[in-house]
Amino acid sequence: MQLFALGLNHHTAPVSIREQVAFQPERLVQALGDLVRAKSVKEAAILSTCNRTELYFATEQPQDAADWFAEYHRVALHDLSPYLYTFPQRDAVRHVFRVASGLDSMVIGEPQILGQVKDAVRQAEQAGTLGTTLHKLFQRTFSVAKEVRSTTAIGANTVSMAAAAVHLSERIFERVSEQRVLFVGAGEMIELCAAHFGGEQPKKITIANRTPTRAEALAARFGGDVLPLDRVGEALSGYDIVVSCTGSPLPIIGLGMVERALKARRHRPMVMVDLAVPRDIEAEVAALGDVFLYTVDDLAKVVDSGLESRQQAVVEAENIIDARVDGFLQWLDSRGSVPTIRALRQHADELRQAEVERALRLLAKGEDPHKVIEALSHGLTNKLIHGPTRFLNDTDADQHGHGVELVQRLFNLHKDH
Repeated sequence: MQLFALGLNHHTAPVSIREQVAFQPERLVQALGDLVRAKSVKEAAILSTCNRTELYFATEQPQDAADWFAEYHRVALHDLSPYLYTFPQRDAVRHVFRVASGLDSMVIGEPQILGQVKDAVRQAEQAGTLGTTLHKLFQRTFSVAKEVRSTTAIGANTVSMAAAAVHLSERIFERVSEQRVLFVGAGEMIELCAAHFGGEQPKKITIANRTPTRAEALAARFGGDVLPLDRVGEALSGYDIVVSCTGSPLPIIGLGMVERALKARRHRPMVMVDLAVPRDIEAEVAALGDVFLYTVDDLAKVVDSGLESRQQAVVEAENIIDARVDGFLQWLDSRGSVPTIRALRQHADELRQAEVERALRLLAKGEDPHKVIEALSHGLTNKLIHGPTRFLNDTDADQHGHGVELVQRLFNLHKDH
């Protein structure tokens, strides 16, 4: 059984592809169960974020996982194949360590990904699809991520997605302080964006969310107000900047909605930042002349600017990860000897049991206990050394020296014995 990591991310696939294979959080447990039941996959976890969708699993037939992935999302595998990667064993372990440490993120060193990996593990535990191997892998993963963050400067001087959204808005509007900002959603990413935009003190902040309670709590922190999600369309024209990041499987802001808003604004420009995957804003909106629509992939070009100053930290982090990969693979190799150890113990116990039963029969017949014990010890000794003795006698001449050395090591014998 081997470990594999299969998926696609912002390095290999555009958002138009990534949104087709994103998993809805409420369906993830069911999907994991389906993967393990329907295919040759024995253990599995799924990580699905705006930048990546990845399967981590143990199997002898990785192609089965790729087939399931395409079937589940109703996408032809040949359409996905140009964007997919499959990492076996060592490369899979290294990839998981890098992902959790923030080395494979769009924002190198960003801390959110570790929490997302932990969420993926919790969901796999809930689904009952984590076995011994993946459980140990993720234990090591969290330990490695902590070590990387505590011993390197990988998280220093990061330009976050939220900060990038502010920078892009400032390219269109010189001062965010003179604009009205609408946030659609109230999750962690919107919270980060609200903090960055709030620091610029815009004229107005509004939070639109499906759950009013969460929206009200976020709005209260930044002196904003709350808008029901179903009223976004009628209120859209009143905002200069719109930032959206929800978990909706379908767009929330459509082309017609934005066209009506622009007409009401007399075609004053709007900045729209769509951080969701699948996208919250219809892609066709980008074609409108007075709308500046940015996706997570557009923001990546901004966040790359902070990487150069952290190259040394990246090198240090990669070295830590390489060393920890070796350690985990050693543990994995040791797991391969467990069946042999169990079989050896069972074989020895069967020999012991046979000799004990023979001794008990002799004692029941009234035989001398001293002689019975002697016979028992001789019987056990002969049976236990029979295998190694036969091995040495049957070894070919060119392998005899190696066989002798092996038996000496096995029984802790000195060469002069």
